[in-house]
Amino acid sequence: VQLQASGGGLVQAGGSLRLSCTAYGITFSNYDMAWSRQAPGKQRELVAWISAGGSINYFGSVKDRFTISINDAKNTMYLQMNSLKPEDTAVYYCKMDGSKRLKPNYWGQGTQVTVSS
Repeated sequence: VQLQASGGGLVQAGGSLRLSCTAYGITFSNYDMAWSRQAPGKQRELVAWISAGGSINYFGSVKDRFTISINDAKNTMYLQMNSLKPEDTAVYYCKMDGSKRLKPNYWGQGTQVTVSS
């Protein structure tokens, strides 16, 4: 099982990026999915969540700027990030959360997002 995150990079404030997280060896079925991020010197924080049933939640300052989505046919989850701010700079991680269904959790390797002012 592998989650491969991609799409990070360097962008100016106000710009956009789309992160992708593709699962290999497993499907998203019956998993809650999430994006988290960790900035230097800070704890990892939850950014966006989509449940197995399709319920979506956003956390903190990303509301109204970020959009989480899933393409089941491509076994890929996305995080569209608009109006980026320097404080969005972090390593972004995707996660398959099976804890509510007594399944394992899986993390992607992280992708760096840097927003310059």
